[in-house]
Amino acid sequence: MSVVFPAVRQCLRGRGEVQFTVPDPHLGPGLYAGEATPHGRHRPWAVWADLADLLGAHLLTPQPAGPGRVHVTLRAWAPTPDPDAGGYGPDSPWGRVDKLEDPVFLATFVEALRRVDPPPGGRVLALGVNAGRELDALELAFPGRALTVVGVDLNREALAAAQARHPGAQFHALDVGALPPSLGRFDLVLALSLLQSPGVVQDVLLSRLRRNHLTPGGGLILGFPNARYRDGTLSYGARMRNYARPDLSLLAADVTNARRGLQKHGYKVFVTGKYEVLLSAIPASKRTPVDLEL
Repeated sequence: MSVVFPAVRQCLRGRGEVQFTVPDPHLGPGLYAGEATPHGRHRPWAVWADLADLLGAHLLTPQPAGPGRVHVTLRAWAPTPDPDAGGYGPDSPWGRVDKLEDPVFLATFVEALRRVDPPPGGRVLALGVNAGRELDALELAFPGRALTVVGVDLNREALAAAQARHPGAQFHALDVGALPPSLGRFDLVLALSLLQSPGVVQDVLLSRLRRNHLTPGGGLILGFPNARYRDGTLSYGARMRNYARPDLSLLAADVTNARRGLQKHGYKVFVTGKYEVLLSAIPASKRTPVDLEL
């Protein structure tokens, strides 16, 4: 790989697309990357997918290249803006993104929901709800369970889309940093891809939620982005301004601080996920549910 990586990178930079032949990964189940086969060094498809992501390219559909080998083609991402560059309204490019199509997010989010386990008739508060796509997971996690859902966002167009998607829920145009006491208390608070937003002070918001808006047995699910979307592709790694490559420093610090603060105030904390790191917290006195899988 130390030879393949720079050669493929150079071709991509020069031509925007590169094709090369490799041993067919389908012939090597059980082999580790780099182990010898009659057709060359085995590398699973995950290696080529990671290489494509690392080099900012799409991995195209492989084609046969003779006995035991296949053509692998990488095509550089188009130089399009990130989907959130134009805001988060339902008609912006961000409105095309559906996190529930990411199998890791779907599985870990449903597990986190079942870990908090709001009771039948319980109340759910979704902060930064946007168009409400992620609320679809509530029915997946709790089929047939009646829940009162309240969503909060500043974007009124997104709230209108959320209301159309979830007509039985309530949605309010509110600043998450100034939630009124009249909003009440909730058995589950969701804050996905919110805490690192401009103007949000994580420690202050979590303290207010804990003191003013959680029931005694309630829990939280916090989402921290660890990826970005480029040219229709979900690319691994949290980005920092003016950094060419992903850097997880701020992500690690924010997750650690949230975990430490919640544990200090009597919560059990679980950290899961990949492209979005999910921190779920439940009271330490509460039994940890099992059989959480989707």
